[in-house]
Amino acid sequence: MKVILIVDVKGLEDRELFDKHLKKEGFKSVEDEESAYEGDTTTHLESTKAYILDVVIKGLKKSDFDTCKIIFQVGENPMEAYVFNKKDDGFDGVGIS
Repeated sequence: MKVILIVDVKGLEDRELFDKHLKKEGFKSVEDEESAYEGDTTTHLESTKAYILDVVIKGLKKSDFDTCKIIFQVGENPMEAYVFNKKDDGFDGVGIS
C-alpha cells in the first residue's frame, strides 16, 4: 500500500538531518513539496501507523524544533492527524473536520 505523510514542523533546526532520517526509514520526499513524503508498506494498518509515529518522533529528536503536526494516509484509509506533545514526548491524535 502507498503511504503519504505530511509533516508540518516549525522551528526545526536541521531539516536536512530530519529528511535523511525519514529517507533512511523508507520515506522519500515528494518532488517540489517541502513537507510531503511518500513510501510503501506491506504491513498491517495498525503496525504501519505505529511505525510512522515512531519514525517521525526519532527524526524530531535528532534536531530541536518548536511544534510538529503530521497527517498521513495509508492506502485508501482515511487521513489521520497528530500533534506532537512535548510534555509527553509523543503524538496525540486530533480530529479532522
